[in-house]
Amino acid sequence: MPYAFVLILSLTLLSGCQSAYYSAMESVGVHKRDIMVDRVEDATNAQKDAQEQFTSALEALQSLTQFDGGELETTYERVNAQYESSNDAADKVSDRIAAIEDVADALFEEWQEELSLYTSSNLRRDSEKKLRATRASYEKMISAMHRAEGKMKPVLNTLRDNSLYLKHNLNAAAIGSLQGEFRSLERDIQRAISDMRAAISESERFISQLNRHS
Repeated sequence: MPYAFVLILSLTLLSGCQSAYYSAMESVGVHKRDIMVDRVEDATNAQKDAQEQFTSALEALQSLTQFDGGELETTYERVNAQYESSNDAADKVSDRIAAIEDVADALFEEWQEELSLYTSSNLRRDSEKKLRATRASYEKMISAMHRAEGKMKPVLNTLRDNSLYLKHNLNAAAIGSLQGEFRSLERDIQRAISDMRAAISESERFISQLNRHS
C-alpha cells in the first residue's frame, strides 16, 4: 500500500470525520459506492459469524438439559464464555449496520445533489430512476438487518440471566431451574438465525442491484 495512501487514511481516521474520509478515499479512486459494497459484505460476514456463535451458545445450554453430575464451575464458565462471545458478535453486527447507514447517507445525498448537474434530461431521468430503485432496495435490506439485530436482544438477555444464575447458584438444583428455560431460548435463537438469513439474502440482492447500476 503506497505511503501517501496510508498517511491519508491515518489522518482521516484520527480526525474521526467521515466526510473527510470519503473525500480521501475518492482521491485515490475508491468511491462511496465501493465503500458501501465493502461494508455490506462486512455486515453479511458479521451476521454469519453471529449465526455460528448463537448456535454454539444453544449447544452449550443444551448440554445443561443432559447434566447428570460433574464440575459445576466448569459448566458456569462454559455458559458465561458463550454469553460473552455472543454479546461480542451482536455488537459487531450493530457496528457494521451503523457503518452501512453512514455511507448510505453520504452516497444518496451526493447522488441526489448531482442530479441537478445533468444537462441531458434523459440521462437525469434515468439516473433518478436508478436512485429510487437503489434506495428502495437499500431500505428493504437495512430494515431486514435491524429486524435481525432486534431478535438478538432477547437471546443475549436469556444467556446473561442464565450465566448470572449459575454464577451465584452453583448446584444441581440451579441446573434444573435453567432446563425449563431452554425451549424458550431455543425458539429465540432460531428466530434470530432465521432473520439473519433473511437479512443476508437482502444484502446479496442489494449488492447485485448496486452493481447493475454502477
